[in-house]
Amino acid sequence: MLTTLHIENYALIRETDVDFREGFVAITGETGAGKSILLGALGLLLGQRADTAVLADKGRKCIVEAQFDISGLGMEPLFAEADIDYDDQLILRREILPTGRSRAFAGDTPVQLPFLRSLGTSIIDIHSQHQTLTLADSTFRLHLLDTLSSTAGKASAMPAYAAAYADYSRLKRDLEELTSTEAQNRREQDYLQFQYDELAAAALEAGEQEPLEQESRLMSHAEAVREGLATAAALLDSDGAQAVLPGLRQAKAALDHVAAYHPEAEALLARLDSSLIEIDDINRELQRAADGISYSPERQQQVDDRLALLYRLQKKHGVESVEALIALRDDLDRRLQGIATLDDRIHDLMEQVDRAFARVQSAADSLTKARRQAGEMMTRDILPTLRELGMPEARFSVALAPLSDYGPTGHDSVQFLFNANRGAEMRDLSKVASGGELSRLMLAIKSMLTSRTLLPTIIFDEIDTGVSGDISLAVARTMSRMAEHMQVIAITHLPQIAARAQQHLKVYKETDGDRTVSRIRELDADGRLTEVATMLSSDPPTAAALQTAKELMER
Repeated sequence: MLTTLHIENYALIRETDVDFREGFVAITGETGAGKSILLGALGLLLGQRADTAVLADKGRKCIVEAQFDISGLGMEPLFAEADIDYDDQLILRREILPTGRSRAFAGDTPVQLPFLRSLGTSIIDIHSQHQTLTLADSTFRLHLLDTLSSTAGKASAMPAYAAAYADYSRLKRDLEELTSTEAQNRREQDYLQFQYDELAAAALEAGEQEPLEQESRLMSHAEAVREGLATAAALLDSDGAQAVLPGLRQAKAALDHVAAYHPEAEALLARLDSSLIEIDDINRELQRAADGISYSPERQQQVDDRLALLYRLQKKHGVESVEALIALRDDLDRRLQGIATLDDRIHDLMEQVDRAFARVQSAADSLTKARRQAGEMMTRDILPTLRELGMPEARFSVALAPLSDYGPTGHDSVQFLFNANRGAEMRDLSKVASGGELSRLMLAIKSMLTSRTLLPTIIFDEIDTGVSGDISLAVARTMSRMAEHMQVIAITHLPQIAARAQQHLKVYKETDGDRTVSRIRELDADGRLTEVATMLSSDPPTAAALQTAKELMER
């Protein structure tokens, strides 16, 4: 239950602290006094988006802090999963900074908004007057039936269906993508095959291009190379006057005769002998190289044709090497093999989709069965409360019908059939129920739900819209009965409801300096009497109103 609430620098509230008791709590005040501001502040603690527009003083941060008694709710696993220390007395704090950033804390631990939202569904239900309109929403109706089925002593069938539907949707999406890919690949297959065949026919070899380019250059200048080598060899060793080797041999012979008599001549002879050996070797190499140069027009044509093929393929595919062409060829081969096996993959995936759809159908059948049982229970249990709320002739039933397809919420559409008058045709309640009847229907539904759950607190924001007189007393009795096993906080304009409460808080506005502020205070017995009487008549209340208020409170 909600035990304390601290609000600072939020909308019209400068700073306030409110203590809440167990049971039935009424909050009253004039329209615009700031009652709904309390709900907005609580909404921040439950994970709603923050907005700097709520800052009364734009230079200061806004703080909302509340304490909840969560003992006995079994929420320890939720805290353990989030790695947050658990305490029966939970303190939530939310801060909105002037920069627009916000921070949230559970105890002293910073938390993210999703954690606050998950907490909120377990500790408090805030019912605004606009939520009554959701009775006309099919998704809300289905969720209501699923909630009822899970409070009837067994687990809800919705999680199992949601898991099966998610798996089916994923597989179906994969199949659609694979089928689309297959169609695209089929359109490209002939072109890919042509490209692969062309590259495969080229019999590409890594590293072949550079040797071919060298051979092509050599054959293009074969005559000049051979002539140069031969000329160099002739200059080294021939009968001509310019030949090198004959002169070196003659010089060596001359030095041989005098080397024994002159040490320097002996050293020069050794050097000359070494040079003669080296030049003689060079001469043999030149002759061998010259003899090895041959020119073949056929071979040159083969080399040039091969290079032309390599250059053309590289230009066509936008690459710069034979190795890149080989990588492209191998990739094309893999893609073609993938296309060849795509039919098998599609067939396998189709079987998976069929099996997943069968699981969806089975889970949907279980979900429909659970919803039908919840609908029967709802029809049975809601009628006594509707009679207490001033609709003795009311008839209500839940009608399920299959949809044409399966969706995230199952295979069902649901109607809430209603009529408050005897003998009149039952139709969808959104078409036959008045605003006051919708309010009482929602109150009856909330009463039914809260009697089956551990939810510790529910807040009604003017759910009494459109009701008055004896109906107001019936609404008050229903809320009072709900408050026997949970905390009920009602923001109301009805004196009958305020008189029934065990704690009465009044919200009011006053001028503080140069601005209007909202304040809230708890009323004592006399203050309650005056407030209820004022709600009955005027301010100040008449004597008759005071007497009526006293009777209401005593009742």
